[in-house]
Amino acid sequence: MTILKGIRVVEGSAFVAVPLAGMTLAQMGAEVIRFDRIGGGLDANRWPVAPDGRSLFWEGLNKGKKSIAVNLKSEEGRELVTRIVTAPGDDAGLFLTNLRVRGWMDYETLSQERKDLVMVTLTGDRHGRPQVDYTVNPSLGIPHMTGPVDGAPVAHALPAWDIAAGNMVVSALLAAERHRLRTGQGQEVCFSLKDAAAATMGHLGMLAEAATTGESRPRAGNALYGAYGQDFVCADGQRVMVIGLTDRQWKGIVTATGTAEDMAALERETGANLRREGDRWMQRDRITAILTPWFAARPLAEVAQTFDKGGLTWAPFRSLPEALKADPDLGPDNPMFTMQSHPGLPSYPVPGTPMEFSAFDRVPAAPAPVLGEHSEEILAEVAGLDDGEIARLFDKGIVSQARSAHRSAA
Repeated sequence: MTILKGIRVVEGSAFVAVPLAGMTLAQMGAEVIRFDRIGGGLDANRWPVAPDGRSLFWEGLNKGKKSIAVNLKSEEGRELVTRIVTAPGDDAGLFLTNLRVRGWMDYETLSQERKDLVMVTLTGDRHGRPQVDYTVNPSLGIPHMTGPVDGAPVAHALPAWDIAAGNMVVSALLAAERHRLRTGQGQEVCFSLKDAAAATMGHLGMLAEAATTGESRPRAGNALYGAYGQDFVCADGQRVMVIGLTDRQWKGIVTATGTAEDMAALERETGANLRREGDRWMQRDRITAILTPWFAARPLAEVAQTFDKGGLTWAPFRSLPEALKADPDLGPDNPMFTMQSHPGLPSYPVPGTPMEFSAFDRVPAAPAPVLGEHSEEILAEVAGLDDGEIARLFDKGIVSQARSAHRSAA
Protein backbone atom coordinates (compact mmCIF):
# COMPACT_ATOMS: atom_id res chain seq x y z
CA MET A 1 0.00 0.00 0.00
CA THR A 2 1.20 3.53 -0.77
CA ILE A 3 0.19 6.88 0.62
CA LEU A 4 -1.91 8.16 -2.33
CA LYS A 5 -3.65 4.86 -3.07
CA GLY A 6 -7.20 5.49 -4.29
CA ILE A 7 -6.59 8.86 -5.95
CA ARG A 8 -7.03 8.98 -9.72
CA VAL A 9 -5.16 11.61 -11.74
CA VAL A 10 -5.47 12.08 -15.50
CA GLU A 11 -2.51 13.55 -17.38
CA GLY A 12 -2.30 15.10 -20.83
CA SER A 13 1.26 16.26 -21.22
CA ALA A 14 4.59 16.47 -22.99
CA PHE A 15 8.19 17.45 -22.23
CA VAL A 16 9.45 17.15 -18.62
CA ALA A 17 7.60 19.05 -15.90
CA VAL A 18 4.07 17.60 -16.08
CA PRO A 19 5.14 14.02 -16.92
CA LEU A 20 7.50 14.26 -13.93
CA ALA A 21 4.60 15.43 -11.75
CA GLY A 22 2.39 12.54 -12.87
CA MET A 23 5.17 10.02 -12.30
CA THR A 24 5.85 11.43 -8.82
CA LEU A 25 2.18 10.99 -7.92
CA ALA A 26 2.12 7.47 -9.41
CA GLN A 27 5.14 6.47 -7.36
CA MET A 28 3.29 7.60 -4.23
CA GLY A 29 0.41 5.30 -5.14
CA ALA A 30 -1.98 7.40 -7.22
CA GLU A 31 -3.62 5.86 -10.26
CA VAL A 32 -2.27 8.07 -13.02
CA ILE A 33 -3.81 7.75 -16.49
CA ARG A 34 -1.91 9.31 -19.34
CA PHE A 35 -3.64 9.84 -22.69
CA ASP A 36 -1.76 10.26 -25.95
CA ARG A 37 -2.64 10.36 -29.59
CA ILE A 38 -2.55 7.10 -31.51
CA GLY A 39 0.99 6.53 -32.74
CA GLY A 40 2.48 8.45 -29.87
CA GLY A 41 2.64 11.99 -28.60
CA LEU A 42 5.47 14.48 -28.67
CA ASP A 43 7.60 12.39 -26.30
CA ALA A 44 7.12 8.93 -27.76
CA ASN A 45 10.54 8.76 -29.42
CA ARG A 46 12.47 11.41 -27.52
CA TRP A 47 16.14 10.87 -26.76
CA PRO A 48 17.91 9.34 -24.96
CA VAL A 49 17.06 6.05 -26.65
CA ALA A 50 18.16 2.49 -25.96
CA PRO A 51 20.17 0.51 -28.54
CA ASP A 52 16.92 -1.09 -29.70
CA GLY A 53 15.38 2.34 -30.36
CA ARG A 54 13.06 2.57 -27.34
CA SER A 55 12.79 6.02 -25.81
CA LEU A 56 14.41 5.92 -22.39
CA PHE A 57 12.98 9.41 -21.86
CA TRP A 58 9.44 8.02 -22.21
CA GLU A 59 10.17 5.04 -19.99
CA GLY A 60 11.84 7.19 -17.37
CA LEU A 61 9.07 9.79 -16.96
CA ASN A 62 6.05 7.50 -17.25
CA LYS A 63 6.84 4.79 -14.72
CA GLY A 64 3.82 3.38 -12.96
CA LYS A 65 1.22 5.12 -15.13
CA LYS A 66 -1.60 3.68 -17.22
CA SER A 67 -1.78 4.57 -20.90
CA ILE A 68 -4.64 5.03 -23.35
CA ALA A 69 -4.09 5.93 -27.00
CA VAL A 70 -6.86 8.05 -28.54
CA ASN A 71 -7.51 9.70 -31.89
CA LEU A 72 -7.45 13.24 -30.54
CA LYS A 73 -8.27 14.72 -33.95
CA SER A 74 -11.76 13.21 -33.86
CA GLU A 75 -14.66 14.75 -31.98
CA GLU A 76 -15.50 11.36 -30.54
CA GLY A 77 -11.93 10.94 -29.28
CA ARG A 78 -11.99 14.33 -27.56
CA GLU A 79 -15.35 13.52 -25.99
CA LEU A 80 -13.88 10.27 -24.71
CA VAL A 81 -10.96 12.10 -23.07
CA THR A 82 -13.40 14.54 -21.47
CA ARG A 83 -15.34 11.59 -20.09
CA ILE A 84 -12.19 10.09 -18.58
CA VAL A 85 -11.02 13.38 -17.05
CA THR A 86 -14.40 14.16 -15.50
CA ALA A 87 -15.37 10.61 -14.48
CA PRO A 88 -17.22 10.44 -11.15
CA GLY A 89 -15.67 9.51 -7.84
CA ASP A 90 -14.63 11.38 -4.71
CA ASP A 91 -10.96 10.70 -5.43
CA ALA A 92 -11.17 11.38 -9.19
CA GLY A 93 -11.62 14.57 -11.21
CA LEU A 94 -7.93 15.53 -10.94
CA PHE A 95 -6.25 16.66 -14.16
CA LEU A 96 -2.72 17.77 -15.04
CA THR A 97 -1.73 19.31 -18.37
CA ASN A 98 0.65 21.60 -20.17
CA LEU A 99 -1.22 21.11 -23.48
CA ARG A 100 -4.25 23.27 -22.80
CA VAL A 101 -6.64 23.58 -25.75
CA ARG A 102 -9.20 26.36 -25.49
CA GLY A 103 -12.76 25.20 -26.05
CA TRP A 104 -11.98 21.60 -25.15
CA MET A 105 -9.07 20.78 -22.84
CA ASP A 106 -9.38 23.84 -20.60
CA TYR A 107 -10.87 24.38 -17.17
CA GLU A 108 -13.81 26.47 -18.37
CA THR A 109 -15.00 23.68 -20.66
CA LEU A 110 -14.15 20.63 -18.56
CA SER A 111 -15.61 22.05 -15.35
CA GLN A 112 -19.00 22.20 -17.04
CA GLU A 113 -18.93 18.41 -16.99
CA ARG A 114 -17.65 18.20 -13.41
CA LYS A 115 -18.09 21.23 -11.17
CA ASP A 116 -15.54 20.11 -8.58
CA LEU A 117 -12.80 19.44 -11.13
CA VAL A 118 -9.27 20.18 -9.91
CA MET A 119 -7.01 21.07 -12.82
CA VAL A 120 -3.36 22.15 -12.78
CA THR A 121 -2.21 23.86 -15.95
CA LEU A 122 1.43 24.66 -16.65
CA THR A 123 2.14 27.19 -19.41
CA GLY A 124 5.41 28.37 -20.94
CA ASP A 125 5.22 31.95 -19.71
CA ARG A 126 2.43 33.89 -18.04
CA HIS A 127 1.28 35.25 -21.41
CA GLY A 128 0.71 31.73 -22.70
CA ARG A 129 3.69 31.70 -25.03
CA PRO A 130 5.67 28.45 -25.40
CA GLN A 131 8.85 28.08 -23.34
CA VAL A 132 11.16 25.21 -22.38
CA ASP A 133 14.05 25.03 -19.94
CA TYR A 134 16.55 25.83 -22.69
CA THR A 135 14.76 29.11 -23.48
CA VAL A 136 13.86 30.14 -19.93
CA ASN A 137 17.45 29.76 -18.74
CA PRO A 138 19.08 32.19 -21.21
CA SER A 139 16.20 34.67 -20.96
CA LEU A 140 16.78 34.95 -17.19
CA GLY A 141 20.56 35.17 -17.34
CA ILE A 142 21.64 31.84 -15.86
CA PRO A 143 24.10 30.93 -18.67
CA HIS A 144 25.95 34.20 -18.03
CA MET A 145 26.70 32.90 -14.52
CA THR A 146 27.81 29.48 -15.75
CA GLY A 147 31.00 28.17 -17.32
CA PRO A 148 34.67 29.15 -17.52
CA VAL A 149 35.67 32.61 -16.30
CA ASP A 150 36.60 33.83 -19.78
CA GLY A 151 34.23 31.60 -21.73
CA ALA A 152 30.91 32.06 -23.50
CA PRO A 153 27.57 31.61 -21.68
CA VAL A 154 26.86 27.94 -20.98
CA ALA A 155 23.42 26.30 -20.99
CA HIS A 156 23.02 23.61 -18.35
CA ALA A 157 22.37 19.97 -19.24
CA LEU A 158 20.03 19.53 -16.27
CA PRO A 159 16.49 20.93 -16.86
CA ALA A 160 16.38 22.60 -13.46
CA TRP A 161 13.24 24.69 -14.00
CA ASP A 162 11.31 21.74 -15.44
CA ILE A 163 12.20 19.76 -12.34
CA ALA A 164 11.22 22.60 -10.01
CA ALA A 165 7.97 23.23 -11.91
CA GLY A 166 7.09 19.52 -11.95
CA ASN A 167 7.29 19.34 -8.20
CA MET A 168 5.28 22.57 -7.93
CA VAL A 169 2.58 20.87 -10.03
CA VAL A 170 2.45 18.05 -7.48
CA SER A 171 2.20 20.54 -4.60
CA ALA A 172 -0.50 22.54 -6.39
CA LEU A 173 -2.62 19.48 -7.14
CA LEU A 174 -2.45 18.12 -3.60
CA ALA A 175 -3.17 21.56 -2.09
CA ALA A 176 -6.20 22.07 -4.34
CA GLU A 177 -7.39 18.52 -3.68
CA ARG A 178 -7.15 19.15 0.07
CA HIS A 179 -9.23 22.32 -0.39
CA ARG A 180 -11.83 20.27 -2.28
CA LEU A 181 -11.96 17.71 0.52
CA ARG A 182 -12.70 20.49 3.01
CA THR A 183 -15.11 22.57 0.92
CA GLY A 184 -16.29 20.50 -2.04
CA GLN A 185 -15.02 23.20 -4.40
CA GLY A 186 -12.90 22.50 -7.46
CA GLN A 187 -10.56 24.99 -9.08
CA GLU A 188 -7.83 25.51 -11.64
CA VAL A 189 -4.26 26.21 -10.59
CA CYS A 190 -2.32 27.84 -13.39
CA PHE A 191 1.30 28.92 -13.45
CA SER A 192 4.16 29.13 -15.92
CA LEU A 193 7.56 27.51 -16.29
CA LYS A 194 9.19 30.93 -16.55
CA ASP A 195 7.51 32.14 -13.37
CA ALA A 196 8.63 28.99 -11.55
CA ALA A 197 12.19 29.84 -12.58
CA ALA A 198 11.90 33.55 -11.77
CA ALA A 199 10.36 32.82 -8.37
CA THR A 200 13.14 30.38 -7.50
CA MET A 201 15.81 32.86 -8.56
CA GLY A 202 14.11 35.48 -6.41
CA HIS A 203 13.99 33.14 -3.41
CA LEU A 204 17.74 32.50 -3.80
CA GLY A 205 18.52 36.22 -3.80
CA MET A 206 19.67 36.30 -7.42
CA LEU A 207 17.17 38.92 -8.58
CA ALA A 208 17.88 41.17 -5.59
CA GLU A 209 21.62 40.80 -6.18
CA ALA A 210 21.33 41.96 -9.79
CA ALA A 211 18.91 44.77 -8.90
CA THR A 212 21.05 46.18 -6.09
CA THR A 213 24.47 45.80 -7.72
CA GLY A 214 23.57 46.36 -11.35
CA GLU A 215 25.80 43.43 -12.26
CA SER A 216 25.37 39.82 -13.23
CA ARG A 217 26.91 37.20 -11.00
CA PRO A 218 30.32 36.45 -12.54
CA ARG A 219 31.20 33.18 -14.22
CA ALA A 220 33.65 31.36 -11.99
CA GLY A 221 34.19 27.96 -13.55
CA ASN A 222 33.74 25.30 -10.89
CA ALA A 223 34.23 27.66 -7.97
CA LEU A 224 31.46 27.73 -5.37
CA TYR A 225 29.87 31.19 -5.41
CA GLY A 226 30.04 33.20 -2.21
CA ALA A 227 32.27 30.85 -0.19
CA TYR A 228 35.00 28.41 -1.12
CA GLY A 229 34.72 25.37 -3.31
CA GLN A 230 37.05 24.34 -6.10
CA ASP A 231 38.13 21.47 -8.29
CA PHE A 232 41.67 20.10 -8.18
CA VAL A 233 43.68 17.64 -10.26
CA CYS A 234 45.35 14.85 -8.30
CA ALA A 235 48.74 13.26 -9.01
CA ASP A 236 47.13 10.46 -11.04
CA GLY A 237 45.15 12.88 -13.21
CA GLN A 238 41.87 12.32 -11.37
CA ARG A 239 39.84 15.43 -10.55
CA VAL A 240 38.07 16.16 -7.27
CA MET A 241 35.64 18.81 -6.04
CA VAL A 242 36.30 20.16 -2.55
CA ILE A 243 33.80 22.27 -0.59
CA GLY A 244 34.54 24.78 2.17
CA LEU A 245 31.12 26.38 2.52
CA THR A 246 30.74 26.26 6.30
CA ASP A 247 33.33 27.13 8.93
CA ARG A 248 33.63 23.46 9.88
CA GLN A 249 34.19 22.42 6.27
CA TRP A 250 36.78 25.16 5.80
CA LYS A 251 38.75 24.27 8.93
CA GLY A 252 38.68 20.61 7.87
CA ILE A 253 40.28 21.43 4.51
CA VAL A 254 43.01 23.50 6.15
CA THR A 255 43.73 20.77 8.71
CA ALA A 256 43.73 17.92 6.19
CA THR A 257 46.08 19.72 3.81
CA GLY A 258 48.39 21.09 6.51
CA THR A 259 48.10 24.64 5.17
CA ALA A 260 47.17 26.51 8.35
CA GLU A 261 50.35 28.63 8.35
CA ASP A 262 49.95 29.59 4.70
CA MET A 263 46.31 30.55 5.23
CA ALA A 264 47.24 32.64 8.28
CA ALA A 265 49.89 34.42 6.22
CA LEU A 266 47.31 35.14 3.53
CA GLU A 267 45.02 36.67 6.16
CA ARG A 268 47.79 38.90 7.49
CA GLU A 269 48.74 40.05 4.01
CA THR A 270 45.22 40.81 2.79
CA GLY A 271 43.36 41.63 5.99
CA ALA A 272 40.84 38.91 5.15
CA ASN A 273 39.20 36.69 7.73
CA LEU A 274 38.98 33.31 6.02
CA ARG A 275 36.47 32.07 8.56
CA ARG A 276 33.98 34.30 6.76
CA GLU A 277 32.40 32.82 3.64
CA GLY A 278 32.55 36.04 1.64
CA ASP A 279 36.24 36.54 2.40
CA ARG A 280 36.99 33.03 1.20
CA TRP A 281 35.17 33.85 -2.03
CA MET A 282 37.14 37.05 -2.53
CA GLN A 283 40.43 35.26 -1.91
CA ARG A 284 39.52 32.09 -3.81
CA ASP A 285 42.34 32.35 -6.36
CA ARG A 286 45.00 32.80 -3.67
CA ILE A 287 43.51 29.95 -1.63
CA THR A 288 43.51 27.69 -4.66
CA ALA A 289 47.16 28.50 -5.35
CA ILE A 290 48.02 27.42 -1.80
CA LEU A 291 46.05 24.16 -1.99
CA THR A 292 46.94 23.06 -5.52
CA PRO A 293 50.39 21.56 -4.75
CA TRP A 294 48.92 19.35 -2.01
CA PHE A 295 46.51 17.70 -4.44
CA ALA A 296 49.06 17.55 -7.25
CA ALA A 297 51.37 15.50 -5.03
CA ARG A 298 48.78 12.84 -4.08
CA PRO A 299 46.73 10.28 -6.01
CA LEU A 300 42.97 10.19 -5.67
CA ALA A 301 43.03 7.20 -3.30
CA GLU A 302 45.16 9.10 -0.78
CA VAL A 303 43.05 12.24 -1.07
CA ALA A 304 39.91 10.16 -0.54
CA GLN A 305 41.32 8.43 2.52
CA THR A 306 42.44 11.71 4.10
CA PHE A 307 39.23 13.60 3.38
CA ASP A 308 36.94 10.75 4.44
CA LYS A 309 38.87 10.38 7.69
CA GLY A 310 38.35 14.10 8.33
CA GLY A 311 34.63 13.95 7.47
CA LEU A 312 35.08 16.53 4.71
CA THR A 313 32.68 17.43 1.92
CA TRP A 314 34.20 16.37 -1.38
CA ALA A 315 33.55 14.20 -4.44
CA PRO A 316 35.48 12.78 -7.38
CA PHE A 317 34.60 13.86 -10.92
CA ARG A 318 33.18 10.90 -12.83
CA SER A 319 31.44 10.29 -16.10
CA LEU A 320 27.97 8.78 -15.69
CA PRO A 321 29.14 5.31 -16.85
CA GLU A 322 31.96 5.54 -14.31
CA ALA A 323 29.49 6.54 -11.60
CA LEU A 324 27.24 3.57 -12.44
CA LYS A 325 30.20 1.24 -11.93
CA ALA A 326 31.67 2.88 -8.83
CA ASP A 327 28.81 4.35 -6.81
CA PRO A 328 26.70 1.89 -4.79
CA ASP A 329 24.00 4.56 -4.48
CA LEU A 330 23.24 4.00 -8.18
CA GLY A 331 22.48 0.31 -7.98
CA PRO A 332 20.71 -2.49 -6.11
CA ASP A 333 22.43 -1.64 -2.82
CA ASN A 334 20.13 1.40 -2.76
CA PRO A 335 16.54 0.30 -2.02
CA MET A 336 15.25 3.14 -4.21
CA PHE A 337 16.43 1.26 -7.30
CA THR A 338 15.09 -1.81 -9.06
CA MET A 339 17.26 -3.45 -11.71
CA GLN A 340 15.26 -3.78 -14.93
CA SER A 341 16.13 -5.90 -17.93
CA HIS A 342 15.10 -6.11 -21.56
CA PRO A 343 15.91 -9.01 -23.87
CA GLY A 344 19.37 -8.64 -25.37
CA LEU A 345 20.27 -5.50 -23.41
CA PRO A 346 22.18 -4.90 -20.17
CA SER A 347 20.08 -4.41 -17.07
CA TYR A 348 19.96 -0.92 -15.60
CA PRO A 349 18.76 0.73 -12.38
CA VAL A 350 15.24 2.18 -12.39
CA PRO A 351 14.39 4.54 -9.51
CA GLY A 352 11.26 4.46 -7.44
CA THR A 353 10.37 7.36 -5.19
CA PRO A 354 13.30 8.71 -3.17
CA MET A 355 10.91 9.37 -0.28
CA GLU A 356 10.46 6.92 2.58
CA PHE A 357 7.18 7.15 4.49
CA SER A 358 7.42 5.60 7.95
CA ALA A 359 3.83 4.31 7.78
CA PHE A 360 4.31 2.51 4.44
CA ASP A 361 6.74 0.01 3.01
CA ARG A 362 8.88 1.09 0.07
CA VAL A 363 7.37 -0.05 -3.23
CA PRO A 364 9.68 -1.13 -6.09
CA ALA A 365 9.67 0.99 -9.24
CA ALA A 366 6.90 0.02 -11.65
CA PRO A 367 7.72 0.07 -15.38
CA ALA A 368 6.31 2.60 -17.80
CA PRO A 369 3.42 1.41 -19.94
CA VAL A 370 3.58 0.74 -23.62
CA LEU A 371 1.57 3.38 -25.48
CA GLY A 372 -2.09 2.39 -25.24
CA GLU A 373 -1.40 -0.59 -23.01
CA HIS A 374 -4.42 0.05 -20.76
CA SER A 375 -6.90 1.42 -23.30
CA GLU A 376 -9.52 -1.31 -22.88
CA GLU A 377 -9.23 -1.29 -19.07
CA ILE A 378 -9.65 2.50 -18.91
CA LEU A 379 -12.60 2.49 -21.26
CA ALA A 380 -14.39 -0.10 -19.14
CA GLU A 381 -13.44 0.93 -15.60
CA VAL A 382 -13.12 4.71 -15.91
CA ALA A 383 -15.27 5.72 -18.88
CA GLY A 384 -17.87 3.08 -17.93
CA LEU A 385 -18.37 1.70 -21.45
CA ASP A 386 -19.76 -1.75 -22.19
CA ASP A 387 -18.02 -4.35 -24.34
CA GLY A 388 -19.98 -3.48 -27.47
CA GLU A 389 -19.18 0.23 -27.25
CA ILE A 390 -15.52 -0.52 -26.59
CA ALA A 391 -15.36 -2.82 -29.61
CA ARG A 392 -16.95 -0.11 -31.78
CA LEU A 393 -14.32 2.46 -30.69
CA PHE A 394 -11.51 0.05 -31.58
CA ASP A 395 -13.10 -0.80 -34.93
CA LYS A 396 -13.48 2.90 -35.81
CA GLY A 397 -9.87 3.65 -34.85
CA ILE A 398 -10.89 6.05 -32.09
CA VAL A 399 -8.66 4.17 -29.64
CA SER A 400 -5.88 1.62 -29.98
CA GLN A 401 -4.39 -1.01 -27.71
CA ALA A 402 -0.82 -2.24 -27.45
CA ARG A 403 0.54 -5.30 -25.75
CA SER A 404 2.74 -4.89 -22.72
CA ALA A 405 6.44 -4.96 -23.50
CA HIS A 406 8.46 -7.80 -22.00
CA ARG A 407 10.27 -6.40 -18.97
CA SER A 408 11.54 -8.15 -15.90
CA ALA A 409 13.26 -7.29 -12.67
CA ALA A 410 16.85 -8.43 -12.78
